[in-house]
Amino acid sequence: MTLPQIAAVVVAAGRGIRVGGDTPKQYRRVGGQAVLTRTLAALAAHPGITRIQVVIAADAAAFYDECLDDLDQAARDKLARPVEGGATRQASVRAGLAALARTGAPELVLVHDAARPFVDEALIDRAIAAAESHGAAVPGVPVSDTIKVVEPDGRVRETPKREELRAVQTPQAFRFALLAEAHARAAAEGHDGFTDDGALAEWTGLPVAVFPGDLRNRKITQAADLVEADRAFSPGPGPAAQDDSMTLLTRLGTGFDVHAFTEGDHVWLGGVRIPADRGVLAHSDGDVVLHALTDAILGALADGDIGVHFPPSDPRWRGASSDQFLADAVRRVAERGGVIDHLDITVLAEAPRIGAHREAIRSRIAEIAGVPLSAVSIKATTTEKLGFVGRAEGLAAQAAATIRLPEARS
Repeated sequence: MTLPQIAAVVVAAGRGIRVGGDTPKQYRRVGGQAVLTRTLAALAAHPGITRIQVVIAADAAAFYDECLDDLDQAARDKLARPVEGGATRQASVRAGLAALARTGAPELVLVHDAARPFVDEALIDRAIAAAESHGAAVPGVPVSDTIKVVEPDGRVRETPKREELRAVQTPQAFRFALLAEAHARAAAEGHDGFTDDGALAEWTGLPVAVFPGDLRNRKITQAADLVEADRAFSPGPGPAAQDDSMTLLTRLGTGFDVHAFTEGDHVWLGGVRIPADRGVLAHSDGDVVLHALTDAILGALADGDIGVHFPPSDPRWRGASSDQFLADAVRRVAERGGVIDHLDITVLAEAPRIGAHREAIRSRIAEIAGVPLSAVSIKATTTEKLGFVGRAEGLAAQAAATIRLPEARS
């Protein structure tokens, strides 16, 4: 099988003034290297990416040249000569696409923010696979905060359902011809205000898919982000850089949850709404899979349980979507500098059957947790008519979470 030609456009033309100081954020050093250097090194390390087109500001050539000093020759060999960006992000991406076209258009292109140095191979793999399958795709992670749509006078117009929302990241992935045509059309019609390429593609009528992003793939925007990134890339507790005094220790946590059946027409399992002849009795949405997974991760962290962090006595969690519980546990792993390696779930129920929904559940869990699909396993069994499950009075789930956390050697 012939692999597609894949290039990346790295948008590095911004001024980055919100972080403070005279040096744009992409050229600030974290852990001894510029943010852009780390971003380029991560992209260049992926074997599928053969060309990287960086777009820089007109007066940033000296900053850019300094970034190259810390790149190895293999990474430099993938870098095209940088091109000058435009007045907007959209114009800068357009300039990068044009530069790629002049030297031979690739089949696929990834558009990535220079200020996202935590991109890794697994996320790039998912981006490439999504572009091959859908033509246009963006990485997204669940939102944990309630989002309000606000009128100009400050009044709330709408509160969207949190389970329908995603915070979109980069790299965004496209078939090159589709994205180039979309940018050309937007420029011709005078639309130059799109802040991401997914939105531009949507405007042209292209269907855009969302694939699982990574909560660790954060963008450096504020001064505090620089401090956090410097800590992550410096020797010490963090997955990105460990010295000889640190090691990642494997932790295993388990979780269990049960809910009784009640009147209703669906149940939530693993973040997926499944039609059923009954619902479940619960304070939140009663998703036993996500509840068990949340407790498993919290157990691996030795950080209490779901009832400690989201007590049923708190009215804020009445009817709440359980994806925010799992997302909070995942965030706690990232804050400790940890890595989630594997999530394993067993559903115990006479009904509903989950076979037809298995892959949707795996995909949803992978999306919430920011892990590859291969890191999520789900199984189902009955109790051979024994106990409350066997009497079809309710359903249960048990889960195991394998994570790694940094810990100093004694």
